Amino acid sequence: MTAQNGRTYFLAARLLPAPRRRAVHALYAFARIVDDIVDEPGDDAGAAILAAVEATTFAALDGRRDSADPALPAELIRVLPAFVDSVTSFDIPHPYFRAFFASMRMDAPDSPDYRPVYSTMSELSEYTYGSAVVIGLQLLPVLGVSGTVEEAVPAASDLGDAFQLTNFIRDVGEDLDRGRLYLPSREFSAFGVDVPLLEHGRRTETVDIRVQRALAHFIALTRARYRAAEPGIALLDARVQPSIRTAFVLYGAILEQVEDAGYRILHRRVTVPSPTRLRVAIPGLVKSTTYGRILTGRTDSRVRRP
Repeated sequence: MTAQNGRTYFLAARLLPAPRRRAVHALYAFARIVDDIVDEPGDDAGAAILAAVEATTFAALDGRRDSADPALPAELIRVLPAFVDSVTSFDIPHPYFRAFFASMRMDAPDSPDYRPVYSTMSELSEYTYGSAVVIGLQLLPVLGVSGTVEEAVPAASDLGDAFQLTNFIRDVGEDLDRGRLYLPSREFSAFGVDVPLLEHGRRTETVDIRVQRALAHFIALTRARYRAAEPGIALLDARVQPSIRTAFVLYGAILEQVEDAGYRILHRRVTVPSPTRLRVAIPGLVKSTTYGRILTGRTDSRVRRP
């Protein structure tokens, strides 16, 4: 599931030691399944299914084996054991998942908490805390830190925000088709941009200069989050730093692809080219393997340099 839907995460996770890699895959797959529930077009039972998934999830985390609700997606049933094992093994705080479900309800059209449009960055931050920030916080126990977890929380939060804002910029056209606008409308309006103008650009495969300027503004805001997050990579366990650095660089490269496309992204999704992904990932892979340690001379006394 991670390989099919989160290529950047999948490539970065391959640099992790196996137990941590499996946990990242389980956490990603779980979040993806829940996110797909609220993104399913035309589904007027999303909130009810979401409630069933939430109840089943916390029953499993609490060690209860409740009978499976027939409304539950089959994919969830398959992923849930790995998810619970990962949360338990790495002692991930359960309130993070409460916050995650709260944000998912904001995405469910039939939920009273549904928010199709966000007006300000402050409003959006309420959503991104549960949809992205807590994802970064969940990963801290998995990845390990050189000091205390508390020291790494601000940078992990900024990185989760940066990844989510990157998604919003990349997917603004697709989100319009679902009746959503995550990037704050007031920020857009400062550049003379409204939803009809964005929808016009998607229909006609054009980009208005005002939209270009607004997207450039959002990219600048997102890069500021990346800059704030970057020092936190050094706080992580040295063995996982190449993986997170790879994800950091590759996700940031999506913003470059938006710029290189002349901001013509309303009608298509930009991606980081495969050669670029490999060029970024291979040095991290070398550093994170025994072979890499041999090549770089970082070996123990039992290994000779060739």
